[in-house]
Amino acid sequence: MGRRVTLTTTERSIDARAHAILARLPRHGPAAWLTEFVAFGLKQAWACVFGGAMLAVIFAAHLAYPDDAVLARNDFLTLTAVAIQIAMVAGRLETLRELRVVILFHVVGTVMEVFKTHVGSWTYEPDGVLRIGAVPLFSGFMYAAVGSYMVRVNRLFDLRFARYPKRWVTAVLAAAIYVNFFTNHYVYDIRWLLVAIVALVFGRCVMQFRILRFRWRMPLLLAFLLVAFFIWLAENIATWSNAWLYPSQVGGWHLVSPAKLASWFLLMIISVVLVTWISPPQPPDDPPPAAEPDAAVVGATRPEGPSGP
Repeated sequence: MGRRVTLTTTERSIDARAHAILARLPRHGPAAWLTEFVAFGLKQAWACVFGGAMLAVIFAAHLAYPDDAVLARNDFLTLTAVAIQIAMVAGRLETLRELRVVILFHVVGTVMEVFKTHVGSWTYEPDGVLRIGAVPLFSGFMYAAVGSYMVRVNRLFDLRFARYPKRWVTAVLAAAIYVNFFTNHYVYDIRWLLVAIVALVFGRCVMQFRILRFRWRMPLLLAFLLVAFFIWLAENIATWSNAWLYPSQVGGWHLVSPAKLASWFLLMIISVVLVTWISPPQPPDDPPPAAEPDAAVVGATRPEGPSGP
């Protein structure tokens, strides 16, 4: 048997309610599939609660934050981000162990932000005092939001991996990707070579995840691409809200270039490696065929399985 998924106390309570409802629903047919689909969306929203809250605050501040406020907007965003993080831990939505990875994401992201703003890759409004150089401190929380999503989705969907590459190989690849984010301003940008190496290293890996009653399969590369796409969508909302701007957007906002998807795709590798620091990838437990019901997860308590929102 594999590891038992560790739920927070809040998630255990929600999980029990979800499975009490599930026990009264049909196990087969359209109703069962609809239940899985709705549960998938709810779990994804649950996993994104940090990033969703941050994006909502950024959007609302763009629309309604007063220009003459005593507290600068960037400082307001930073203090709100800190409050969200405290609420996540205090509300048992995130464990202290997971918080370590989230903080590491914050540090890794802030270091890159300081460099990227210095070389002019993007800019922030110059207001506020809670900043490092040209970088307001709320920016690090945007990377932390990705980290929060990664550690939570691993728990909520009970992720398992078939043919996962050696972790030392992924660590070396992640280090090369991170270094290239800096060196591409001075030497040849090898991001597309790195994308090809990622495809080679992770190409055989299949991710298995449980929603409620069924365990599903997906190529891990496809999962990376889907997450990168939704981060790109969130980035468009953030730049429209003037949280930061790329040089081409200073004269007027437009969609972030789809080429940025490659950067976010590569960021997934760094994210995965950081998450495996506290949660090593687990192999499947004699996995059943995709979408085959597993009677062990029907009730409110079960030997293993993810939490449900």
